[in-house]
Amino acid sequence: MGTTSSIKKSKYFGLIGETLSYSFSKSYFVEKFKTLNLENHFYENFEFENESDLAHFLLDEVSKLQGFNVTIPYKEIIIPYLDKLDSSAETIQAVNTVLIKNNELIGYNTDIYGFLESIKPKLKRHHNKALILGTGGASKAVKEALTSIGIQVKLVSRNPKSNAIIAYQDLNESLFDSHQIIVNTTPIGTFPEVAICPDIPYQYLTNKHLVFDLVYNPKETLFLNNAKKQGASIQNGLQMLQNQAEKAWKIWTL
Repeated sequence: MGTTSSIKKSKYFGLIGETLSYSFSKSYFVEKFKTLNLENHFYENFEFENESDLAHFLLDEVSKLQGFNVTIPYKEIIIPYLDKLDSSAETIQAVNTVLIKNNELIGYNTDIYGFLESIKPKLKRHHNKALILGTGGASKAVKEALTSIGIQVKLVSRNPKSNAIIAYQDLNESLFDSHQIIVNTTPIGTFPEVAICPDIPYQYLTNKHLVFDLVYNPKETLFLNNAKKQGASIQNGLQMLQNQAEKAWKIWTL
């Protein structure tokens, strides 16, 4: 796709989710369109309180878009409404980017790429096992990313549905000693709820730990602040979002 205003046909993109007033995506793409002089490119937020409203939009109104992003809580819910999935979305059964082409909705997952490119520079030789807080769509992307580079992972949940998932109350010093990457994939601590954080035993974190929070607003969550006090290396989710947004843009402009 060209990068001048000579492109006359308006192109529309957007973000689908439940609560989007503090979303990163719209401001990012609006600024990107401005930088590229794409005056007839537009990006809007589409908030839906329930699946019924989402379904109505996808069946009756989505045709005006060229593509859109998907966030909490619809990354998994949206899949039955799509015509195709790329291999990454198929593998983890979670979608965060949709391309509309030839009247078909094609689902992708750019979270995997975004997370992996963000965490790679932080990894040390001893970072070979990870605890992932949460079991939703973002958690699946993080798990796929880490396992793809040989890092063993365990999921942590408030309500474990299998013996393979650890309950928060079962986290202990031994697990923290052996799992020196901790990734929060839950929305806990997101603005404006900045006074809360995942319920983990922070006292077992050390300067060997890498603690990653997918939350990016605020820049340093209470989760990250607690980890930093223990000497751990920390990173928020902003770089991941930038990476996945650029990957989405490439998908939309193929």
